[in-house]
Amino acid sequence: MNIANYTKRGVMMFGDTSQGGLPYAKDPAVVHFGGRYFLYYSVPTGEGLQGWRVGIASSEDLIHWEKVATMKPEHPSEANGFCAPGALVLNGKVHLFYQTYGNRENDAICYAWSEDGVHFTREPTNPIFHPHGEWTCGRAIDAEVIPDGDRLLLYFASRDPSYKTQLLGVAAAPLDSDFSRSQWTQLADRTILAPELDWEKDCIEAPALIRRGGKLFMFYAGAYNNEPQQIGCAVSADGIHWERLFKKPLLANGPKGSWNESESGHPGVFQDGDQTYLFYQGNADKGKSWYLSKVKIGWKDDLPFLEEEASVS
Repeated sequence: MNIANYTKRGVMMFGDTSQGGLPYAKDPAVVHFGGRYFLYYSVPTGEGLQGWRVGIASSEDLIHWEKVATMKPEHPSEANGFCAPGALVLNGKVHLFYQTYGNRENDAICYAWSEDGVHFTREPTNPIFHPHGEWTCGRAIDAEVIPDGDRLLLYFASRDPSYKTQLLGVAAAPLDSDFSRSQWTQLADRTILAPELDWEKDCIEAPALIRRGGKLFMFYAGAYNNEPQQIGCAVSADGIHWERLFKKPLLANGPKGSWNESESGHPGVFQDGDQTYLFYQGNADKGKSWYLSKVKIGWKDDLPFLEEEASVS
């Protein structure tokens, strides 16, 4: 696939080629900080499970992206790999919440912060959160955070005790805290969203949150990678109880011959002024390569809709 042809048409198509081989970038999170946009994403380094890292790219237009760094392991919790970032700008810093990788049930959420968007200081008490209760195996991945009054909500994906079904949970910490391990409280001793619809199969993961008015909207991924994974949306008034807005995916995988025929998955939502963007991952080869792209989201009667075509070919 010729990325240049897409970017000439104003379509974002980013794949990390720094390791050689096919482009590969997953799990997008975007912020605006210091006069430019930052994209945080997952990238392998060719070292097996231990090779997963968080990549960083920057842009001035949300279409053309240039890689600026790959985060290296700096804390014992990152020894087996780390990835799937969620990013937030708060009090003049970029706050990054991400997962350990390669530890199955013991994977958990970590936290770091940066004053320039590139160099991050790790929280000494990492990992800061893993879930508890009979509903979960104890794993926490796919971190996403959003302020809610005087608290910071942390959404995450976990699995049931059988390790078969992926589902979502939520925790909170005081917004004025240091977000260390002792600050987090699990808000529900149950999953807040589990797969129910046929297209969701055995997996709901990658929550991406945005607030509109007095409601929270969650874009989420349904089904495991390349089954295909697709994106749905749910709404909540309290951040704990969620109702699906649609029975079908809001953003489906593309038709045969399109760049995302194998998947449109793992959303990241970003509000830029009056415009909402939905970032997501996709591919056409069952995961041999991975690209990140975006679509514009419009709103009508408090419901999101796609403003532009996602399945370009």
